[in-house]
Order: sequence, then structure tokens, then C-alpha cells
Amino acid sequence: MKSVRHAVIKNIIENQVIETQEDLAEALRERRIKVTQATVSRDIKELMLIKVPTSDGRYRYASPMQNAILFTEERMQRLFSDTVTHCDYSENIIVVKTLPGGANTVASALDHANWPEILGTVAGDDNIFVIVKPKEATEKIMQRLKSYLR
Repeated sequence: MKSVRHAVIKNIIENQVIETQEDLAEALRERRIKVTQATVSRDIKELMLIKVPTSDGRYRYASPMQNAILFTEERMQRLFSDTVTHCDYSENIIVVKTLPGGANTVASALDHANWPEILGTVAGDDNIFVIVKPKEATEKIMQRLKSYLR
């Protein structure tokens, strides 16, 4: 049953804007799938769904596989200006601070930006470690990140 529910969830988030767990639970119930909030929460984690900005400034759930087309430069700038509060670095590690709950979305955007200097990110709730290689590229990446904050 879980695999069927996961397939339905993927279909739902691909075809409609789902902003909250309750919206997702309601969409599942409309399809005659009984769920609790705890089940929906677990499904979101298992499917690694993240929130991404929509064209009208809201946020919706999306699959990480959908992100490559969702994080345009314009959306990246809006995401940063809406979510990121501070950036700083030491050596080849950049620390990006976000509003509470915003780190995963920003980290995913950075991961899908395909900047060759970024090896990867590690996100908590409101902090992200960005690993840069080579170390000499760190300042260039910092400038690019800060340009999104303007």
C-alpha cells in the first residue's frame, strides 16, 4: 500500500500545487487514500520532497528530480532574498544561514545549480555547509551567493 501511496503522492505534486502537509493529506483523501498527518510527514521524508518557490511567490512540495528545471537564476535570487539571512566562509567551507526550515530548499537549489566548484552541501534546519573545491574558488562562490541577496 505504501508504494501505491508514494506513486499517488508523486503524481499529485507533479500536477498540482501542494503547499502544506494538510493539503497533501486532503489530496490523498480525495483519491480515497486514508492517511494521518504522521503518515504524510513520513512519506514526505521518505520521498525526500522539498519545498520550492512557485512563480507567484508561494512554496510548494516538489521531488528533488524536478528541481533542475525549477531553480532558474530568477527563482534562485528570490529564494535567497526570501530565505537566506547571512553567508560567511572559512577556507573552503561556506556557511549559509537561513530562516528556520529554509536550509533544505536552499541546499537543494545549490546542489542542482551544477556549479562545478561546489562539491556538495549539508543542510540542517537553518544552516548549510557548502563545500567548495578548489579552495581558491571559495571567494568567487561567496560573491555569487551574496549577489543573490541583493
